[in-house]
Amino acid sequence: MKEEKKKREQGVFREYFELIAETAVFVFFVMTFVVQAFQIPTGSMEPTLLIGDFLLVNKLAYTQSSSFLDEKILPRKKIERGDIVVFKFPRDLYKDYVKRVIALEGEKVEIKNNQVYVNDQPIPEEYKVHLHNQDYSGSENYNYENVIRGRYGPIVVPPGHCFVMGDNRDNSSDSREWGTLPLNNIKGRPWLVYFSYRAEPGSHEKTSLRERLKKIARFIPEARWKRILTMVK
Repeated sequence: MKEEKKKREQGVFREYFELIAETAVFVFFVMTFVVQAFQIPTGSMEPTLLIGDFLLVNKLAYTQSSSFLDEKILPRKKIERGDIVVFKFPRDLYKDYVKRVIALEGEKVEIKNNQVYVNDQPIPEEYKVHLHNQDYSGSENYNYENVIRGRYGPIVVPPGHCFVMGDNRDNSSDSREWGTLPLNNIKGRPWLVYFSYRAEPGSHEKTSLRERLKKIARFIPEARWKRILTMVK
């Protein structure tokens, strides 16, 4: 009787252990190959993405399908103008950035007075914002950074690259500053805001134990409940 009870207990323990191990393997696989958690650290994509947004990134969105069946089960898409992408920063591959695709390989890009032209045609951008709308040409009182950001090019996007910009045009380090983005650097497409709270600018750089505890304490009282579980567009 005791031996049977002991065997049952061992069997239950083994079942739980196998379940935990299988779950851990599944989660590891998903987090490695399917989705990535990503936090918005700056305001470069406001108002689309806010500081303190926590995203799930679809890492399979742009990968090449290995077979016809694979393509049908997990359909991929080509990178298009207007897509928001997470990528390895070309100047520091250990950093991840998030921006919006503005132009594709082979396309001519030019910016005049904050208006983006692709192949000499103005493109509509209802998502963008500008803090400085003044045209500084011919003015003695101007901000050099604003001139650079509001006027650019023309350039032709080289093969295997795309041109990306932040939606917050006057507060974004993007292709206007560091050049075109290699397509191979793109890690995926933001899919879902799974949590959001009102974080302070630069809070991602505060990593001390005290600062981490302060962030955790603010999660609930500063949460943006209406943004949680919203799709990224």
